[in-house]
Amino acid sequence: MAYTFGGLTFRRLAVLCTALLLFLTACEQAASGGAQEGVTVSAHEESIFASNEIVVVRAYFEDEGTARSLATTFEPIESKYEKGYLLLSLSSTEFADLRAKGADLGVRVELDEAATQEQTRLLNSLNQAERGELSVQTIPGYPCYRTVEETFSTARSIAQNYPNLATWTDRGNSWDKTVGQGGYDIQVLKLTNRNTGGDKPKAFITSAIHAREYTTAELMTRVAEYLVENYGSDPDVTWILDTSEVHLMLQTNPDGRKIAEGGVLWRKNVNENYCDGSGADLNRNFDFEWNTGGSSGNQCSQTYRGVSAGSEPETQAVQNYLQANFPDRRGPDPDDAAPADTQGLYIDVHSSGKLLLWPWGSRSSAAPNGSQLQTLGRKLAFFNDHTPQQSIGLYPTSGTTTSYAYGQLGLASFTYELGTQFFEQCSYFENTILPDNLNSLLYALKVVRTPYQLPAGPDATGFNVSVSGSTATLTATLDDGRYNNSNGTEGTQTIAAARYSIDTPPWESGASLQSMSASDGSFNARREGARASIDTSSLSEGQHTVYVQGRDAQGNWGAVSAVFLDADGVTPPPPPPPTGERYTGTLTGTRDRDYQPDGSWYRSDSSGEHKGVLEGPTSANFDLYLYKWNSGARRWEIQARSTSTTSSEEISYNGTPGYYLWLVYSRSGSGNYAFTLNRP
Repeated sequence: MAYTFGGLTFRRLAVLCTALLLFLTACEQAASGGAQEGVTVSAHEESIFASNEIVVVRAYFEDEGTARSLATTFEPIESKYEKGYLLLSLSSTEFADLRAKGADLGVRVELDEAATQEQTRLLNSLNQAERGELSVQTIPGYPCYRTVEETFSTARSIAQNYPNLATWTDRGNSWDKTVGQGGYDIQVLKLTNRNTGGDKPKAFITSAIHAREYTTAELMTRVAEYLVENYGSDPDVTWILDTSEVHLMLQTNPDGRKIAEGGVLWRKNVNENYCDGSGADLNRNFDFEWNTGGSSGNQCSQTYRGVSAGSEPETQAVQNYLQANFPDRRGPDPDDAAPADTQGLYIDVHSSGKLLLWPWGSRSSAAPNGSQLQTLGRKLAFFNDHTPQQSIGLYPTSGTTTSYAYGQLGLASFTYELGTQFFEQCSYFENTILPDNLNSLLYALKVVRTPYQLPAGPDATGFNVSVSGSTATLTATLDDGRYNNSNGTEGTQTIAAARYSIDTPPWESGASLQSMSASDGSFNARREGARASIDTSSLSEGQHTVYVQGRDAQGNWGAVSAVFLDADGVTPPPPPPPTGERYTGTLTGTRDRDYQPDGSWYRSDSSGEHKGVLEGPTSANFDLYLYKWNSGARRWEIQARSTSTTSSEEISYNGTPGYYLWLVYSRSGSGNYAFTLNRP
């Protein structure tokens, strides 16, 4: 009888004993069996390797730049930047090579014997359970992540519930399905308003090509839900889906992912023709510069590139989809750049390492469009606080997704390396990875029409529309400095102009482009307020879309942002919610506390005043605190407080962009309160 674990035979599972889930407690134990002085691999370490093809090691570093190069090369199990080490899974050859180079790199490599032994113990426990068949219906310990089946069910529901916005189509087969062993269709969720036509640029995003990276498919499923659920209420989401297409391959390696859902650190697909079923690394199998470095010909290696370029069905599904949807805009010469007006964007979502990467990974020289890729990469990393850099690490890599998309077609292409570990805790995913990367990806969708141009220009944020009679006053902030400069500094310029159009976006013929003036009388700073008076008397009654765009002193127009305007005088607010929000709550006694707004935090994309007013019972003493998230220290920090002897408190705080949270605290007494929030 063939016992299975989520469709995986135990024969195949036994081959990959070292790919089991690492318990964090074991990984935190001190490493043992270190190398003898002057010896690359000690005799004790060799004995460990004799029974383990892949082992867990700690790479201690002195310089964070070196650490990020390590992360780019090896994709760490965990990225403990703040503790000075990365947790890596390495083959014996990789271990010896990195150990030998460690002195020059400032890296100390130690075998984590406890973690490696824990893998073997878990495997033995699983093998003893072969009396019955096992299956994985949910991911134990990680309720925030959907299984393959749950992901596909969500995508089908989106297509059924939003038929004018979504389609769910079969674009290929997984390896198991090609050989009649079950398996999955490889499907794409396409999002666009089917009732609007015209020239629609496309964004194509793949996730979970490496099976063990839990956060990736869930992030993109949440993005899909956000887009369809906010269409019609969020002006930016609405125009994005009206004028462009978003294509999501949510589970790019479903066979492998199904194995990983059982707690197995599985990276590759499940091709049984390689090393008794250990599969091929799909992100080394693409047929642009395949087998030119940074991959392995050893079938048991984690980076085995496959028998030939594009040999795996999952790779073929991605390549075929790219070829069917994007024209080739790059010439045949390695130094040929794609034209500046090239449309479209490709993103491959991975974990971990908190990196934002772009081609080349196969060479240290910049890609022909390297400066434009760098500008967009630094812009995307502004939102998620990942380090932006070219994707070459300690060694070259070849046959990758982004190298193919850019090298073969000229597409602006990026890799997101999310978070700090493969099996990311749900709290970190929900509170950090999801909100930060949602905003980063929304910006990417805004610039898909000309990704090599728009990121060089200023962003338009902080909208407000006030209506008096037949005149609407539009205000906005233009900012040319929203880049992540943690790895080099992006050049910025002063704001030179701003414009708006109503109902027709600026790039379309027939758009009536109207100038905005500087709020302070002159455009002469990197960050400027802009305003315009709009005569609404000629507008039809109902909701209209106002598109806003800024230009810097070098002539670069930035990404378009939008706000809704009602011609009858009522203006629906853009997200986040408008100023003057009112919330209520109850504190039950001394030391009780509430968080606002609505028990959560909010993101402010603009500098300006955060004002909170607390009105509590006269018989109690309630205090008010304002916190801001410190991303470097990973904690909430108090920015302002109001602690009088009454329950009437008020805070006005001028803050920079970031995440904010209000605390209502009972120093004494109980009762109901009202909290009014105004934000930039």
